[in-house]
Amino acid sequence: MLDICLLGTGGMMPLPYRWLTSFMTRCGGSNLLIDCGEGTQVALKEKGWSPKPIDFICFTHYHADHISGLPGLLLTMGNAERTEPLTLIGPKGLEKVVGALRTIAPELPFELRFIELTEPRYRLRLGPYAVDAYRVNHNVICYGYGISILRAGRFCVERAREQEIPQRFWSRLQKGEIIEAEGKRYTPDMVLGPARKGIKVTYCTDTRPVPVIAEYARDADLMVCEGMYGEKDKAAKAREYKHMTFYEAAALAKEANPKALWLTHYSPSLTRPEEYMDEVREIFPAAKAARDGWSLELRFEDEQ
Repeated sequence: MLDICLLGTGGMMPLPYRWLTSFMTRCGGSNLLIDCGEGTQVALKEKGWSPKPIDFICFTHYHADHISGLPGLLLTMGNAERTEPLTLIGPKGLEKVVGALRTIAPELPFELRFIELTEPRYRLRLGPYAVDAYRVNHNVICYGYGISILRAGRFCVERAREQEIPQRFWSRLQKGEIIEAEGKRYTPDMVLGPARKGIKVTYCTDTRPVPVIAEYARDADLMVCEGMYGEKDKAAKAREYKHMTFYEAAALAKEANPKALWLTHYSPSLTRPEEYMDEVREIFPAAKAARDGWSLELRFEDEQ
């Protein structure tokens, strides 16, 4: 199971009813945050989720509306007596940027670990998450993220018995462990069937529409995508500043075919994004204009 919450949907500046960009997932006791705009802590409080158990924070890029909430969040985690290391992931320069922000959050009771992205594509294993980072097209280096919960194939008792694998090893093999014992080597593929469909969510903001976005969002359970502008007369502005319109995001979703599309990262001038959705849904019927605090609980197909 994967819990998600779109904590903030704003771009550029916070508004009284809209916090800046942030997205959080929870799975198996491990929490992952993407971006940390101003107001992220307040949004977490409103949701009733704690920042203390966040294990990983991924940054799309280093514009202020995506990272300005980090110093306060780190201080809150420290004041909650957190001692476990925190892993930060983002484009090259991450450690330098965070070091500068920590001028106002210098003392923390936990270690910060850094993974800096320099190539166009990555796959990382972060706790229960398989995280795909893919470079998009903004006016600074920027990445989108795909978050997957992978699922192994079913355990086959008959195969385990045929190969005379001791029963005490079965649960460990189910969990993907390789076991060497009594001069023999047992591997998960000896007892597991083909991998089953897992859960997949993709998230991208601050980019022009590029094919890699649809590639990683293909058949996702949820696609969260920037829709900076709903007004059609702002298409030229979107191109100039390397953002997306609602209609460009919907066209990517039409190509990718996720179960649902949530638009986010709205311009401050876009006060009523839902007014544009009828035309957006003509392109992709499962599109929604997301709001702060929208949540979803995703389960494996046979558990729904």
